[in-house]
Amino acid sequence: MATIQDIADKLGVSKGTVSKALNGASDVSETLQKTILETAVEMGYSIRRRREQKKLCVLTENLEYSEPLHFGYEIILGFRQMAEPAGYGVEIVDTTEQLQKSIPYDIFMMKHNYAGAFVLGFSLNDPWMRDFETARTPAVLYDNYIMTNPRMAYVGIDNNEGMELAVSHLKSLGHRKIGYLSGALGSHIMQVRHTAFFHAMRQNGLKADPALTGSSYYITQCLEKHLPQLLKQGATAIVCSHDLLANAVMVQCQQLGLRVPSDISITGFDDLPMSAYTSPPLTTVRQERTQLGKSGYYALDSLMNGVAIGTLLLHARLMERGSSGQAPKLSR
Repeated sequence: MATIQDIADKLGVSKGTVSKALNGASDVSETLQKTILETAVEMGYSIRRRREQKKLCVLTENLEYSEPLHFGYEIILGFRQMAEPAGYGVEIVDTTEQLQKSIPYDIFMMKHNYAGAFVLGFSLNDPWMRDFETARTPAVLYDNYIMTNPRMAYVGIDNNEGMELAVSHLKSLGHRKIGYLSGALGSHIMQVRHTAFFHAMRQNGLKADPALTGSSYYITQCLEKHLPQLLKQGATAIVCSHDLLANAVMVQCQQLGLRVPSDISITGFDDLPMSAYTSPPLTTVRQERTQLGKSGYYALDSLMNGVAIGTLLLHARLMERGSSGQAPKLSR
């Protein structure tokens, strides 16, 4: 494992200069600091040699987390409940595409003295997603998956189990023609849930008809383009990839004169705090968000101690509420 002296010898600078650069001292030029950080990463210098401050970060993008009703609030709370008693300081970093393009992930982590990261809300197109493929600094990704890098782990719920719960629930209510509406398939989790829906349909002996599905980045497009097609083809139930979409579909169906759930049943995914208060309350698949945060720390702690956890999935739970009911006896 590389030492500060090794880095100094390679660059022809003093050990003190390397130490200052690694600790962000202002009297080392930005150019030299960047060179030292890049060399340190290249040589495999471990930030664990500088654990006096013991800092972890939560990297977020496109995620609300500041208030109890926000989706990310309980996830971060659970992570902190595990990390802080273990002696770590936890800092939340709101990232942007511009930030990720301006500095490689490993360099960013070393520059700020973070021992590891819990990554929330990233899309497949984010620049650091490519960095994670070869990164040396441990990271745990919520609802994202990086193959072959033993320093990366994935935590989430079992989406296959969640879709199975939703589809089997609707089947038990007599539904046979079940549609699926999804957010854009440009994220790992939307792809997983899309595949899981078709698998759940087949597992339940139901026809998985691609014509009864639709996906779009924009909820309005799902409502205006895909929903009418599903209704025209006689779908009696619709599974949605997330709760915001499910609520919008439910409101749109009601505006079209359909009764929920007498005419059409609708289920969501995630169990956002609002889901118990929609009209009618939304049947959905629950993610235990505090437990997900705790699992994120557990996986990160394992990675930092050389245990190469790949995937850690929690069980899903179906929350049966008023938006799902018996299938109508007569098709529309």
